[in-house]
Amino acid sequence: MHRSHRIRPLVFWPTFLLLLAALLFSYLDLPAFLGMAAAANKWILSHFSWLFSLASFSLLLTCVWVYCSPIGKLRIGGVDAKPLLNRKRWFAVTLMTTMAVGVLFWTTAEPIYHLYYPPASYHLSAGSAEAASFAMSAMFLHWTFTPYAIYTVPALLFGLVFYNLKQPFSVGSMLRPLLGRWVDGRSGQLIDALALYALVAGMASSLGTGALALVGGINQYLPLPASPFSIGLVIAAIVLTFVGSALSGLHRGLTWLSSINTWILLALAGFLLIFGPTTFILAFGLESFGNYLNQFFRLSLSTGAASQDGWAGSWTIFYWAVWFAWAPISAMFLGKISRGYTVREVIVMNLLLPAGFTALWIMIFSGSALAIDLGQAGLLKGVLESRGVENVLYTIIRQLPMSETMVAMVVFIAFLNYVTAADSNTDAISNLCTAGFSADSAESAGMGMKVVWGAVIGVVSWVMTSYAGGVDGVKMMSNLGGLPALLIIMGCMVSLIILVNSGKLVSRTDIQESAAAKETQA
Repeated sequence: MHRSHRIRPLVFWPTFLLLLAALLFSYLDLPAFLGMAAAANKWILSHFSWLFSLASFSLLLTCVWVYCSPIGKLRIGGVDAKPLLNRKRWFAVTLMTTMAVGVLFWTTAEPIYHLYYPPASYHLSAGSAEAASFAMSAMFLHWTFTPYAIYTVPALLFGLVFYNLKQPFSVGSMLRPLLGRWVDGRSGQLIDALALYALVAGMASSLGTGALALVGGINQYLPLPASPFSIGLVIAAIVLTFVGSALSGLHRGLTWLSSINTWILLALAGFLLIFGPTTFILAFGLESFGNYLNQFFRLSLSTGAASQDGWAGSWTIFYWAVWFAWAPISAMFLGKISRGYTVREVIVMNLLLPAGFTALWIMIFSGSALAIDLGQAGLLKGVLESRGVENVLYTIIRQLPMSETMVAMVVFIAFLNYVTAADSNTDAISNLCTAGFSADSAESAGMGMKVVWGAVIGVVSWVMTSYAGGVDGVKMMSNLGGLPALLIIMGCMVSLIILVNSGKLVSRTDIQESAAAKETQA
């Protein structure tokens, strides 16, 4: 590692040791570990569901407000800043950084849950047309505009403070407009450590889930049941690939993988649209999107408090907690690659385009899942309950022509999806743990840090999935990071509002417009 690139001890060691302690505790007394984590999760949901709903809704409104504000034309990095990526690559990297592997499998399995187990407060009959419509509306809520707003606000803020205000590569830097000098020194490093723990636990959870899904896909061709050995092989392959990609740099590894992944996703979606229930997909998808918009405020702010309905806590609030846990550090990478583009372009690229892509994906895949299940007397419900989440998508693909080829494609996409998401976050984690990294320094931190965190994430996910209660344990570890991450992102929202209203950025916009006018006249 370069001499100026040294470890930030208060960021690296607390997270590293806490993860090891959690692994050891879960190994020595798994029931006690899961019991404590479940009790803490229940307490968070009981007391802070309203805050998760309010914060996520407020972040979306903040994006709209900033887009319409005078700083919309401000360029990240200054008037003369050159983009790190062209628009096509920027979109591919942004999309793959935020989608991960979950969208592949949950957009087919989740609507089946909502179809048969809708919230009691909505008084819907299980398996009815009304429940199917609600299921699609819930999918749009959980996977489109609101979650991408949770990423966009801190990503935009980080781009401004890192490039325009020349602040250190740190989560604490995003809170400087709100907290001032308090984020300097140890307090700022502890904020970074808290965000780092939430993300690493979340990545380990996602990697464990992805490994199980990949083993299920491989098992379609080879007799490879889920076991510690098979899960370990898959996790090792994923970790080696995303660490290798991270070591090769942004322009060679991640952009190449992201571009390939995006085109394959488009091909798979187009194939299902053509050979699946096309008319139902288009008609029901359009109708359901309208219902989502019509019910947007009720869905967004629902907590189930009056009716004591646990659906919102089990689904919506759970999703918000996971998105918030990933947001602080994922947003640092998204902000890092936004250099050279305007504030409005950042909002379009991080919110509108990926949310629009995911909305179309939901129309095709969730719509197909509901059509198949309703038309074949609960086929997918049976698969979900007997064989697990990952097999729902494979069952849908089996209903189509060229199913053997398409299943192989799904397995390959699932592999690439996690690799690209992990690549970008490993890059941000390494930079966060490294002192001396700035807007004017090299593209990334030292290679050793990426290898270390890639190995840590792989080991944590393997142990938790194979020996320590499965993915549920590490998911609860991730969820516990959701509340402090929520507070960090709320602080980012206030910091962005303060920064926009400070007058400093508006004056820079005026300078930028003046320079553009002179260039036009010349």
